[in-house]
Amino acid sequence: MTAYAVAVIRETRFNDEVVEYLQRIDETLAPFSGKYIVHGGPYQPLEGSWSGDLVVIEFPSMEMAKAWYGSDAYAAIRPLRMNNTEGEVLLVPGVPKGHRGADILG
Repeated sequence: MTAYAVAVIRETRFNDEVVEYLQRIDETLAPFSGKYIVHGGPYQPLEGSWSGDLVVIEFPSMEMAKAWYGSDAYAAIRPLRMNNTEGEVLLVPGVPKGHRGADILG
């Protein structure tokens, strides 16, 4: 089942390290079939307020997502992002085809 790496970035200190991270991340995604679904705005807030950036990267499975995040290639560039951004990163499983809202009720 599909899985997603989701980053909610509240602040980015844009500098040479962030540029290097952005130039190198695609090569870390390729071996794990990772692809961008969402990468920043512009945003249209409908409820509440929003400041920051949202990034969603799709992987074929949770195993592939975990393998990407734990890979040597990503570990080599992760500090470039972590030292220059504030926010959260998480892995989230997708839902099966045909999933409906009430399915979470059990």
